[in-house]
Amino acid sequence: MKIAIISFAHMHALSYASALVNNPETELAGIWDEDQQRGHKMAEQFGSTYYADLDQLLQSDIDAVIVCSENVNHKKHVLKAASYQKHILCEKPIATEINDAIEMINACNEHDVILQVAYPVRFAPSIQKVNEIIKAGKIGEIIAVNATNHGQMPGGWFIERELSGGGSATDHIVHIMDLLRWMLEDEVRNVYAEFDTRFYDIQVEDCGQVLLELESGVIVSIDPSWSRPQTYPTWGDVTMEVVGTEGTLSVDAFKQHNLFYNDKDGKVQQQPWSEDMDEGLVNDFIACVKEGRKPFITGEDGLRTLEVVKAAYQSDKQKETVVLTRHQL
Repeated sequence: MKIAIISFAHMHALSYASALVNNPETELAGIWDEDQQRGHKMAEQFGSTYYADLDQLLQSDIDAVIVCSENVNHKKHVLKAASYQKHILCEKPIATEINDAIEMINACNEHDVILQVAYPVRFAPSIQKVNEIIKAGKIGEIIAVNATNHGQMPGGWFIERELSGGGSATDHIVHIMDLLRWMLEDEVRNVYAEFDTRFYDIQVEDCGQVLLELESGVIVSIDPSWSRPQTYPTWGDVTMEVVGTEGTLSVDAFKQHNLFYNDKDGKVQQQPWSEDMDEGLVNDFIACVKEGRKPFITGEDGLRTLEVVKAAYQSDKQKETVVLTRHQL
């Protein structure tokens, strides 16, 4: 199966490319990047071909693409790939605006191509175990969830609102929301959020707190802050404490690691030994294309998480609780 990557703007493109190269059933058949220097470098690093013309790449015999461009560019790249009838794995968030996400989903449906959204945390073994425990009712009826998705401030286009759509809230709320919707099979009823910029001199938020009430009455708190210092041994975390009527369950998705005291580079690093969630995501996408089945994480999943982000920004601006609007496809 021939798969191409559209842009290495997002750092996850590196791990996705490695997953493609390491999979005996796939070929990283092409790379396009608006930054030609970066594109040539990545093509050389992964033994692929750089295309300066995106249309030329999409006219080739590739089967699918992985879109890792800046958030605001997801729409145009997904629409173009769909028009060439290429299946698509799109980095999160699906888009920066709700109407754009709806247009992307509809275009992929019209051209009969797969649109999968990159939420790799679903593929973490510990998270999958938590999902099994919750669905089996082992901790009873779920009452509340306290979750974090902390990270280091990524810099670059991530802190340019016109390219990213926002700061840490845009970057991190969606991962937790995707897990909650999947595990609890529930939707958000209302949102209250407060954001601020306290750690860095940047133009977007780097910290905040989000409080949600789900349709079932479950209460959720999410801390999506870029609060990890640059000297921290890993980029961040995904943690959840799930409170049920019969027990409480805590999970740290990145707990399975060795601590490496790297004298050569003068830093301490966490080296994960668990199964690679990015590889799990890419392999699932490959299976979807091969089998022609519905993706595990759909375009609608991407839309629903984006709706929560937008409601959170609205709540922060208005300083009041916002009732979530779910848009029809």
